[in-house]
Amino acid sequence: QLQLVESGGGLVQPGGSLRLSCAASGKTLDYYAIGWFRQAPGKEREGVSYTSNYGGRTAYADSVQGRFTISRDNAKNTVYLQMNSLKPEDTAVYYCAARAWGQGSLHAYEYDYWGQGTQVTVSS
Repeated sequence: QLQLVESGGGLVQPGGSLRLSCAASGKTLDYYAIGWFRQAPGKEREGVSYTSNYGGRTAYADSVQGRFTISRDNAKNTVYLQMNSLKPEDTAVYYCAARAWGQGSLHAYEYDYWGQGTQVTVSS
């Protein structure tokens, strides 16, 4: 059974940076497409970015394009989300998710495994 654990969240000022980690156990992440999602209070969960299995393809939501970068370290069985130029509207709980088929997507319903989430707060 694949298990995912996010870390790296915290409080940061506008314009600052954070790097989120999604560490996997139980299975090798190579075979899985990995997505990052976020959910702010009172809002629906939205897709932020994804990387296909083996990392051949990445994609980003328009709201984070050019500011966020997703990457994989297969040796560490970990996927990262580097977040730069953070804005208050990026404040949310961030989740990573995995699916064992397809190239990945920004649709939460297409993912089978989820982490517990990590809080990101952007505020001065």
